[in-house]
Amino acid sequence: MSGSCTIGKMSPWSRQIGIFILAAVALVLSMVGNTARAADKELSKEDRACLSCHDKEGLSKPLENGDTLALQISTAGFVESMHLGTSCEDCHSDLDAKTHGKVKHSIKSKREFSLSMRESCRTCHKKRFTEYEDSVHAALIKEGSTKAPLCSDCHNPHTVRSVKIEQPIEQTPCARCHKDIFNAYSVDVHGKERIAKGASAPLCANCHQAHAVKAASLGDSVKNACLVCHKNTFEMHSDWLPNTALHFEAISCPACHAPNAQRRVNLRLYDGTLKRQVSEKMGVPQFDRLTDAADTHDMGLDERALWSLLKEFNHEANNGRTVLRGRLEVRSGLEAHQLSEKSKALKDCNVCHKQGAAPFQSVTLTIAGSDGRPLHHGVQKDVLNSLTSMESVSGFYAIGSTRIKLLDTLLVLVLLGAISVPLGHMAITRIFRGLREKLEAERAAAAIQSTSQNSAGAMSPHDDASK
Repeated sequence: MSGSCTIGKMSPWSRQIGIFILAAVALVLSMVGNTARAADKELSKEDRACLSCHDKEGLSKPLENGDTLALQISTAGFVESMHLGTSCEDCHSDLDAKTHGKVKHSIKSKREFSLSMRESCRTCHKKRFTEYEDSVHAALIKEGSTKAPLCSDCHNPHTVRSVKIEQPIEQTPCARCHKDIFNAYSVDVHGKERIAKGASAPLCANCHQAHAVKAASLGDSVKNACLVCHKNTFEMHSDWLPNTALHFEAISCPACHAPNAQRRVNLRLYDGTLKRQVSEKMGVPQFDRLTDAADTHDMGLDERALWSLLKEFNHEANNGRTVLRGRLEVRSGLEAHQLSEKSKALKDCNVCHKQGAAPFQSVTLTIAGSDGRPLHHGVQKDVLNSLTSMESVSGFYAIGSTRIKLLDTLLVLVLLGAISVPLGHMAITRIFRGLREKLEAERAAAAIQSTSQNSAGAMSPHDDASK
């Protein structure tokens, strides 16, 4: 009663505010009630028992390394997660409900605990787990990395949501490890479009895969990912770019679409038989050993060392098909994520096709490591202009930039020779024609004189007889 009288005495503006507050409180209580009812409806008796303890604020466990493992699990978060249909015991099968919480169980570190829980993920996610095991992330873990991501580093098992539910880009798991690259992406053309348009613009997994993550420098997977969205790219470039197919093969997309980046020539060791980049075998490292032996002064491989190294790789591979394939690309992964809008992409041919062009001042030799990550060694830039390295780097040539001066000299000599031969032939023909005509005239005169002499000699005996 008193409440209604109080409200009745309020001003219209105050009354509206009061009604709004009451409605908001009612809505919150309704949501809490709905969540509780949903939890009661969906959760099993055993799971409710687990969450009755674990949904306590500040619940945690001290670890042997001094860290603390948070044990609090939000019931509301779990009910809304993709794992709602998964029982607690499905993943934590090693726990005994009768002794859990009563018997002390030591854990060395958070990392060790996450590693021990990975097999639980495999049980339900066999396909994704197999893809992950063949990724660069899993390879790092096998090498002993303590930073490479595990399943729970990207997916909170108790609150994991469907990937179809769009999240702010700053919540992308990749950003935790690849902070600098992600910051570059967030302000480039793709990041801005993601913020503006949402899921229609690419995120990390669209180009690099979510679980089967490979080294970006291995093969053409990233370039092919570009063409998935930019389907008519080849036709659009064909309108103005000569030898479009050759440019697409020898130049990475960021080399032109990240106009402020620094560029380099990357010479990849390539298996001509298997049609793929050469990779080191697990446990048999040879790239560093061979390049260090060929480049004893650490000044970069010269043309002779490069040729010798290529010969050595062919000998060890025992197939004779290892070649070098050149590719123009940006110098770092950070620069590869600084893509601009297409109107700012490079279209000036002189950026590359001129003597002393900047992209050709840095040259590297690359092989794929056993885990897919690239291994690099410096190469002297003169190999691109050396006659002796023609066989080694025959897969890469840029008119005006990798010009071999000796070949230019030889070409001039060939042209001069080609011109001088017919000219010389004409001159010699003219000279010998005069000599031939003179000789023929002399022979004709001699023949006439000889005929006259013979005629005179024949008349003398006749005259004597008449006498």
